[in-house]
Amino acid sequence: QVQLVESGGGLVQPGGSLTLSCAASGTRIGSYAMGWYRQAPGKQRELVARIPIGGRTEYADSVKGRFTISRNNAQNTVFLQMSSLKPQDTAVYFCNSAPPQWGDYWGQGTQVTVSS
Repeated sequence: QVQLVESGGGLVQPGGSLTLSCAASGTRIGSYAMGWYRQAPGKQRELVARIPIGGRTEYADSVKGRFTISRNNAQNTVFLQMSSLKPQDTAVYFCNSAPPQWGDYWGQGTQVTVSS
């Protein structure tokens, strides 16, 4: 049974930085492309960063140059380094395979709030 546990969110001022972590269990993330998604209030969940099994990382235009996704397959963990944060980055952030491969499963997410 897959379990994804996101952590590292919090309240940060505009221009600040955060690093999110996603610890997986019940599966080996090394077999999947993984992604970070976010959902802001009243909006649909969107994919913001994707890391394939091999090859180049991919980013939504809104975060390109500010966010960096990485993975440690040995630790079964995915990371999202976020810098130059903006108020419009405020959302609940989730990790999952990209595209999602585990049915309707999503972790609890981690809240990121960018505000002065």
